[in-house]
Amino acid sequence: MKIGVIGAGVMGRGIAQVSAMAGHKVVLFDINNDVLESAKVGVEKNLNKAIELGKLDAAGKNATDSNLQYSNSIADVQVDLIIEAIVERLDVKTKVLADLADINGESTIYASNTSSIPLTQIAANFKYPTQVVGIHYFNPAHIMKLVEVISAEQTSPEVLQTALNYVESVNKKCVVAKDAPGFIVNRVARHFYVEGLKILEENVASHDVIDDLVRSSGFKMGPFQLMDLIGVETNLSVTESMYKLFNYDQKFRPNRIQQKKAQAGYYGRKSGKGFYTYDK
Repeated sequence: MKIGVIGAGVMGRGIAQVSAMAGHKVVLFDINNDVLESAKVGVEKNLNKAIELGKLDAAGKNATDSNLQYSNSIADVQVDLIIEAIVERLDVKTKVLADLADINGESTIYASNTSSIPLTQIAANFKYPTQVVGIHYFNPAHIMKLVEVISAEQTSPEVLQTALNYVESVNKKCVVAKDAPGFIVNRVARHFYVEGLKILEENVASHDVIDDLVRSSGFKMGPFQLMDLIGVETNLSVTESMYKLFNYDQKFRPNRIQQKKAQAGYYGRKSGKGFYTYDK
């Protein structure tokens, strides 16, 4: 199966990497050449780390590299399965998927890696609604084992099955979720971030102390470390979307501290500064 991944940010490059490692031919598309170059460096680093850990050999790395094509031309994305991993905005996703539909037609599957936008809403604005499905990876995609597959109201059973087969092919654990706000994981995890931010806002403890306490209870990362890894602005966008989808229920309310970080461009690891400071 030939895969097209739209968006070469941290999530997109991870999806492209695991797909290529599984033997799929992959076109990783982004309009920004600097982002594509950063994606190449990131994938190379990940593959070299896998070799160091004994999880990949040189032949596997070479095969992965040969399966990956980096492109800033959307015309190159002529594939069997598209997975978009771009900004969490319905209007942007709708526009990009419409452009891809003109290139690929009705036989291609159009998957979204959205964290919170209803798949049924995406499909409703699309030329081939039965071909739309959700394939939701978690960050970092090359490490995290879980993938949610979400069926829109319009998704055909054949498309859903193909999505499940694809997830199995990349050696991930698949769960099928209903098209509900946040699906499963983001609905449960949202309060991991929101409550952490509330504790910080109320001066109960500093962000590093909160992270230390959460790690000491068995989590690998605290909420602020994880927000920095995901991207502070990306995490905020998901919270804002879910706040609206749950009719402005206060338990999902976005936090001013996170909003200020995003407004300042302090996105976390990707920008060199978030709740913590990083070497770029």
